[in-house]
Amino acid sequence: MDPGDLAQLSNEQFEFLGDAILGFVISEELVRCFPQYGEGKLSRLKAHLVSANHLHESAHKLELGRFLRLGRGEELSGGRDKRTLITDALEALIAAIYLDGGLEPARRLILDYVTSGGLELIESRFAASQLDYKTALQELVRARKMAQPRYVIARERGPEHSKTFTVEVRVGKDLTAQADGYSKKDASQKAAKEMYLRMESEASDSIAAEE
Repeated sequence: MDPGDLAQLSNEQFEFLGDAILGFVISEELVRCFPQYGEGKLSRLKAHLVSANHLHESAHKLELGRFLRLGRGEELSGGRDKRTLITDALEALIAAIYLDGGLEPARRLILDYVTSGGLELIESRFAASQLDYKTALQELVRARKMAQPRYVIARERGPEHSKTFTVEVRVGKDLTAQADGYSKKDASQKAAKEMYLRMESEASDSIAAEE
């Protein structure tokens, strides 16, 4: 594309193109890495990798918030960490790199930052995150004839558009676990996972000691 034409493109057009390039590269990599997976599982993995939460983490690695040009109101309201703004900026950056240097430099950025650590590791973490640990914890305490878990919001931090929640789960009088998340549901699941894994680990240690 002619440099003069690039100057006429809006941020929204860059974001639109970057989103398409991101989707293509992620789809191609998933098919290459997981030829045994069907369309359904590939689609779920892709949805996770291009989700706002995941792209928000990727944009943070690039420190994109530092380079945003913001109005005074957006600046004062925490716009440099606003999920929508920095994920849009990441998509626009992908498009700009593609238009300037072609697909391979854009692919390298995506592989280095969006799929950093490798797709196999991301897939295993994603699979674990899909487990319903709140239900698993309920079943565990029921099997051990303990009181049902209780969840409380311990803290809320950040501006209204980008809050982080800390949820604490309690089982009985003494067992507690906390976790953070971008939503109360996410934080609750993470706290339940922490508690579930701890209780299972302690049970395994107790059995080993008896043997």
